Amino acid sequence: MSSAPVPDPEVAGLIEAANSLQAGYPDPDSAWRDSSFAWIKARPSRQVGVIGERLVAAWLESKGLTVERSPDAECDRVIQGKRVDRFQQIREQNYNLVICLGLSPFDAHCWVIPKAQVLEQ
Repeated sequence: MSSAPVPDPEVAGLIEAANSLQAGYPDPDSAWRDSSFAWIKARPSRQVGVIGERLVAAWLESKGLTVERSPDAECDRVIQGKRVDRFQQIREQNYNLVICLGLSPFDAHCWVIPKAQVLEQ
């Protein structure tokens, strides 16, 4: 809430009404306030995809899996010899698996889905 004076009484009344309504609408980002993932949520969508790709790669490498950059534009990474794409890139290309990473403020979920299942209609 701003304490700067507002010269127009109509705008001041509207600000007062908005301030009284604000309590009924909690800050949607408040759940992320102390999360180590909060900085990711604040990035533009295009960057979130790249960050997610790098995050999954780092996590899998920490588990001892071999993670390599793709030799072509047909997939994002090659993990343990399997060509993998991330969920934002689902299309008919040369990959075996799709990895979907879901982040909550203090939790994470990862799904690995065969391409054939992803492309089923």
